[in-house]
Amino acid sequence: MRRKVDRAAIETASRELSNWGRWGDDDQIGTLNNVSPADIVAAAGLIRKGKVFSLGLSLKEPIQSGLFGGRWNPIHTMLATGTDAASGAQDEPFPYLRYADDAINMPCQASTQWDALCHIFHGDKMYNGYDARLVDARGAKKLGIEHVRDKMVGRGVLLDIARWKGVASLDDGYAIGNDDLDGCAKAQGVEIRKGDFVIVRTGHQERCLSRKDWTGYAGGDAPGFAFETAYWIKKHDIAAICSDTWGCEVRPNETGDANQPWHWVVIPAIGISMGEIFYLKELAADCAGDKVFEFFFVAPPLHLPGGAGSPINPQAIK
Repeated sequence: MRRKVDRAAIETASRELSNWGRWGDDDQIGTLNNVSPADIVAAAGLIRKGKVFSLGLSLKEPIQSGLFGGRWNPIHTMLATGTDAASGAQDEPFPYLRYADDAINMPCQASTQWDALCHIFHGDKMYNGYDARLVDARGAKKLGIEHVRDKMVGRGVLLDIARWKGVASLDDGYAIGNDDLDGCAKAQGVEIRKGDFVIVRTGHQERCLSRKDWTGYAGGDAPGFAFETAYWIKKHDIAAICSDTWGCEVRPNETGDANQPWHWVVIPAIGISMGEIFYLKELAADCAGDKVFEFFFVAPPLHLPGGAGSPINPQAIK
């Protein structure tokens, strides 16, 4: 029987699952401490085919709908083009250097991305007890995304919940529970280990891609993690949790007492890195084909001091 989710449950989970002080009072990387150099060496040994899968969604996909935080879709602007070059417009004042150049304007969490540990507050505190006011208009003075720029590498594991359930996509509002995660891992013959980067496929993103309709994807109803999976995350001591949905946790949320209640616990209390909007179609098909659901995983964020998140193009290598 699943736990009742309300403000009391959030407070209880935050206390029981807290990693504050576990890796020192000055820690700024949270559960990424669970990845050892030996783990990375072992993960490199999972590369057997030399096959690389990009897990970043195209930045041209218009996934943002304005339902949350005023985020907009990435804007790609050409600053110089081949038509400029061919017309001779680039020949003055420096002749013979003809080129293309461009710019991108986007929120850090507009597409496939990592949440930094400064992204979510519980009251006026961040992970490890840092004051939320340490994040101001100039960025985060603690827990910024730059602290994990050399940490996002290790053993990746795909839990293909949708395929295990025999559906193309889980229904909106389907709450993935601990039994689902354990049952899928068992069926796939893969063990969840300390320090793993666990990636969960719901099929939700592929549903939107196939329909060419992103209505509600960003902030609307979606399949996702049940609140109880915060306990699963702590029990398994994984490094990071990722999914193909906009916000990882189930929507509608399991309570009206708090928006995104799972976020309240997993980032500020547990200190886990969270990856959202992962593109998983090709990786999932390959894993289903060769029955190998583990791989070398690498997904460094941008070196953005003080950032609350970062766009990424994760790589799974088999």
